[in-house]
Amino acid sequence: MKILVTGAAGFIGFHVCRKLAERGDEVVGIDNLNSYYDPALKKARLDILLELENFRFIRLDLADREGMEELFAVEKFNRVVNMAAQAGVRYSLENTHSYIDSNVLGFMHILEGCRQHHVEHLVYASSSSVYGANETMPFSVQDNVDHPLSIYAATKKSNELMAHTYSHLYGIPSTGLRFFTVYGPWGRPDMALFLFTRAILEGKPIKVFNYGKHRRDFTYIDDVTEGVIRTLDHVAVSNPEWSGLVPDPGSSRAPWRVYNIGNSEPVELMDYIAALEKALGRTAEKEFLPLQPGDVPDTYADVSRLVQDVNYHPQTPVEEGIGKFVEWYREYYSC
Repeated sequence: MKILVTGAAGFIGFHVCRKLAERGDEVVGIDNLNSYYDPALKKARLDILLELENFRFIRLDLADREGMEELFAVEKFNRVVNMAAQAGVRYSLENTHSYIDSNVLGFMHILEGCRQHHVEHLVYASSSSVYGANETMPFSVQDNVDHPLSIYAATKKSNELMAHTYSHLYGIPSTGLRFFTVYGPWGRPDMALFLFTRAILEGKPIKVFNYGKHRRDFTYIDDVTEGVIRTLDHVAVSNPEWSGLVPDPGSSRAPWRVYNIGNSEPVELMDYIAALEKALGRTAEKEFLPLQPGDVPDTYADVSRLVQDVNYHPQTPVEEGIGKFVEWYREYYSC
């Protein structure tokens, strides 16, 4: 297949591009290579992808309407994986407009490209952040997601609504994946594992928010990549049993689905830090701080529907995943 992957130089997008190209798909990756975090890391990921025979890169911003229209018209993609987004809950408190430009306007351009050029399946990144103030555990796609706690979460919820509208009006099969704290080699420098590792190796204190009372459904990147590709291969279909009298929030009469993609085994933050300390062979100096605005105390994914539909089974324990990240980090930064 010919597949567009947006956010190709980003963490998840990089891994998805590599996996698709290695299995023989023709992959066109786009990215705007912005400076939200170190562009050198994005370029290093991209250098690896450009060595693959089946991969091509085009520098392009999702918010560029004319550029996106030309891309879809020229390339004629079979399927699309939209991993591009302005990420980060805390950053969204200070830079709201960048989230609207990328996550809402940019996503609109993706949907229009899919409509105009008859894309077979759109898979896009949503987020566990959509669960917001929900306290029912584990988070289920059948739960209410009407109370986001950050503009980032609100944009991800809007993506799900926009995709449903296009699926309903134009029959575009679309699937949203609500990611739960993805980590691993080539990860984002603004994520906790990256920040903790850097601080510990530099002998600096790590910031432990909510006084360490977080639980997170940490999900290793290889498991996530496998789930994304299995979902891409499983084209969304309508649910013939869907009823507007008792609506199922995770499916529709339209060819539209949303799934949780997580490890389904939440880990206490302090246990996560302990596993990192063991992998590094060092003890962290900890600065305990209150819960940050926009954050939620716990995440825990009910992935039963993804298991049922695409046979998704995450297999990487946190200790193993952290060990692989530390090995990559030491090699990449020569430390």
